[in-house]
Amino acid sequence: MKTNSLETISFQRVEFDRDVELLHKWMNEDHVHPFWNLNVSFESYKDHLKKALADSHHSLYLGLYGGKPISYWEVYWVKGDVTEGTYENEPFDQGVHLLIGEKDHLGRGFALPLLREMVKKQFKEKQTKRVIAEPDIRNEKMIHVFKQCGFEPAYPINLPDKTGLLMFCERERFERMWGNA
Repeated sequence: MKTNSLETISFQRVEFDRDVELLHKWMNEDHVHPFWNLNVSFESYKDHLKKALADSHHSLYLGLYGGKPISYWEVYWVKGDVTEGTYENEPFDQGVHLLIGEKDHLGRGFALPLLREMVKKQFKEKQTKRVIAEPDIRNEKMIHVFKQCGFEPAYPINLPDKTGLLMFCERERFERMWGNA
């Protein structure tokens, strides 16, 4: 997707050796750690990332703008996730987590186009009719971005590491807003 005539948004799978230091740096940023709770030692984060990469239930991506990594993404299947019992879900429901890691990209309008492209990517799975999110209930900025993208707030849910606001993005609504996935 083009955001202007010079720069593009893309995603690439996280690779441990290439990305572990960058992701650890982002997890320790003041705008990230209150919501992700992964401001741990480098050794602990390495263990966390290895486990996450080995988990077939979700996929990890870097979001790039103009070829430069600026964001981190976790996309997951609701079936088998801690969110599975929080609402009446369908077998192909997916979820999404994200953060903008680079501070100089905060507040500059990157989150919405990145989120829109990732949700579009998730809807490439034709059986997926809904993508969920559960941002930390305190994270008003991200809740606003999810709403702008087409997510509708449902209700707060208690998760192991936070109280999240369960939000739904239905395929039909998304396609009305942004075109076919």
